[in-house]
Amino acid sequence: MKDDAVYLRHIAECIRRIEKNVGGGRDEFLTSDTVQDATLRNLQTMSEATQHLSEAAKLTQPEVEWSKIAAFRNVLVHNYLGIDLELVWKVIENDLPDLKVAVAEMLHNTTDTES
Repeated sequence: MKDDAVYLRHIAECIRRIEKNVGGGRDEFLTSDTVQDATLRNLQTMSEATQHLSEAAKLTQPEVEWSKIAAFRNVLVHNYLGIDLELVWKVIENDLPDLKVAVAEMLHNTTDTES
């Protein structure tokens, strides 16, 4: 789990940055290229980092749809001309908070096992 902690901290940092980037709300996200670029980049990086987590780590949070996060990353990277910003906003609003909680729990448990 020690290597997982590095990726979990990276995921948590990406989530923090995404939250900061979209702090101006949906309208700003949909109209600002800069906010979109920063947010999409952090979503891509975050999604990539989840793919480096061990299966054992992922099994501690079975409610997280890890395979869908990986698929989302592929859309962001390979279908960049067809990204649906409304869908991205729904992911940020509906899925990111749960992932944030799961990652925080995983980090807490990782810290406990490293002590």
